[in-house]
Amino acid sequence: MQNKPRPESQKPLGMTVYDLPAPDAVAQNEAKRTATGRLRMLLVALVCAAPVVASYFTYYVIRPEARRNFGELIQPTRALPQAKATSLDGKAVNLPSLKGQWLFISVFGGACAESCQKALYMQRQILTGLGKDKPRTEWVWLISDDQDVPKDIQPGLKEATVLRVDPAVLKQWLQITPDAELSDSLYLVDPMGEWMMRFPSKLDTEGAVKVKRDLERLLRASASWDEAGR
Repeated sequence: MQNKPRPESQKPLGMTVYDLPAPDAVAQNEAKRTATGRLRMLLVALVCAAPVVASYFTYYVIRPEARRNFGELIQPTRALPQAKATSLDGKAVNLPSLKGQWLFISVFGGACAESCQKALYMQRQILTGLGKDKPRTEWVWLISDDQDVPKDIQPGLKEATVLRVDPAVLKQWLQITPDAELSDSLYLVDPMGEWMMRFPSKLDTEGAVKVKRDLERLLRASASWDEAGR
């Protein structure tokens, strides 16, 4: 009896040979995927940074009065260091957690002599003078040693963020010259956590007005993307 041919569905699985992709083709595909991923990450970063770049461009390029700024512009900007600080009550604080506000920073030892107290007073007065924009800022004193803060000035620091930080961390971040001191300047950090401007810490009334004017311009230029609070 003649065997009937089996339907295709009932035939034994044949030995099918598949061509393996060439190593060069695999490498090219991997390279394309990597390049595409990096491009996407770059586009996301550019979209996130666009408001900040636009506000700085407005402040420094478009507005003619920006060319008369009192503070020294830091180029390139420097991010808050990945380091821990300690509050006066002993709590650990990550410095990058301060992002989200305009930080107006002074750096002095804990004993806070007369020059320190004057600088702290000027900081408070300048920020208070910003009026409705004050909630977008934060008054910060970074203590650069282990000295205790005098009890008689502590009541006046209720509005300030006071943190003790390793001086080596501060020197590396703020890049002071060998003939300068951390206490010689006041430092401005933007809401993205980038140190972008410095001012002299010894200010008279006229100097304080100029600092306030710079802050007002920056706050006005960043109003489209920066809000009060973190």
